Amino acid sequence: MKVIFLDRDGVINKERPDYVKGWSEFEFLPGSLEAMKLLTLNGYCIIVITNQSAVNRKMITDAELQEIHDKMTADLAARGGNIEAIYYCPHLPEDDCSCRKPEPGLIYRAQTDYGLNLSETCVVGDSLKDMRIGRLTGCGRIILVRTGHGEETERICQDAGITPDYVADDLMAAVKWLLDEGSKLKAQS
Repeated sequence: MKVIFLDRDGVINKERPDYVKGWSEFEFLPGSLEAMKLLTLNGYCIIVITNQSAVNRKMITDAELQEIHDKMTADLAARGGNIEAIYYCPHLPEDDCSCRKPEPGLIYRAQTDYGLNLSETCVVGDSLKDMRIGRLTGCGRIILVRTGHGEETERICQDAGITPDYVADDLMAAVKWLLDEGSKLKAQS
């Protein structure tokens, strides 16, 4: 199974400093729906992993977050794409949980649920937390996108000693690179 872990805010939809608290505040980034459709058409299982501390901040309920995710997946499905699962951490940074990125809990839960070999998966994100979780869990490829916090993250990755496998302008550029890399691997075997 080809699996790609996608961060949500800053990768799929526009990042908001005041959190996405309802569907009316959710805005797909240009090309993200098409990129996820392309992944689906190429046999990738899309799993979204996202920190959503707005839940524990009492800015949004679990039900309201579920509504956002239901509408996000429905919009993608209407365009021919599929999100297999969404794992989220509702905790605050100070809660010291094992599921808030960069902690590995969300990816390990998906690994257990789907029987994944993490070395064969890919993580796409816009933050240092996304890059760290990919390295910490041994994911095979880690891609940084420059959307969201990506441009800032690109500058600080070097200081943190974390080198993404690829830096892309946006999710579509990341997907095109990943598909091209997959074609090269098939040609070599």
